[in-house]
Amino acid sequence: MSSSAPLSLDRIRSTLVTESLGHTLYLHQNLPSTNTEAAALARAGAPHGTVVIAERQSSGYGRHRRTWFSPPGLNIYCSIIVRGMGENLSLSQWLSWVPLVSALAVSEAIQQTAAVSLSLKWPNDLLFQERKVGGILCESSVATTNDPVVVIGIGLNVNVPPLSFPEELQPIAASLMEASRQPIDRNRLIAQLLLELEQCLGELQSSGPIRLRQAYTVRCATLGRQIRVLFTNDHPIVGIAEALSADGALQVRTVSAHPRSQPMPLVDVRAADVIHLTGC
Repeated sequence: MSSSAPLSLDRIRSTLVTESLGHTLYLHQNLPSTNTEAAALARAGAPHGTVVIAERQSSGYGRHRRTWFSPPGLNIYCSIIVRGMGENLSLSQWLSWVPLVSALAVSEAIQQTAAVSLSLKWPNDLLFQERKVGGILCESSVATTNDPVVVIGIGLNVNVPPLSFPEELQPIAASLMEASRQPIDRNRLIAQLLLELEQCLGELQSSGPIRLRQAYTVRCATLGRQIRVLFTNDHPIVGIAEALSADGALQVRTVSAHPRSQPMPLVDVRAADVIHLTGC
């Protein structure tokens, strides 16, 4: 398959075996942002599982509204509307775990479809050899505490040749085609990631995060690393990422300036940028 083979609703549906995700499916040639379009559809009453896909985004963005490199015809830009959260989690637990579980689901779909094993950078970046292949952006609105709406945005560098990235991104970005050494069928990958996402979210709703937390931990490249944590409204900290808390927070033990002092307490990080500094 050519690296520029177009996305097709028929081809996606031909391998789609989900119960709800993707049964309402929109494919656009160009959108400012799939997340923005999906959020508008959600406000208008679009059902659970509605998926918005674009061949190109003119104003794609990631966390903190950072610009997302979105060339046409090569990558995956899609957003999924998820309604409800089940009865076994609090609202805060659900909203904390959805981004992590989404990243896990996408990594497992890539493993199944492209035979590429990616690591996860907390909370929801996908890495190949420490370079970013993709990311997840979850945006939520809560009409009632029992009926949250989450738009899960997925951006994946799929068939971008390494030298086609902007020069400033080439040291830090990668694509699945580079990792697998062959073009990836984007239609099949979308169908698989919707299946994996449906299964992981279903497990989170019915059984909680116990197994998912373990699976995420296995793939997480942040744990065991020295990291710098950049908070929006506080001073940065440097420490070792030791574990995930029960609600998905990254537990960081800060580094003391005095080597012989007592161990520093764990800090639960829930909303911040994380920079990997060293290996284990």
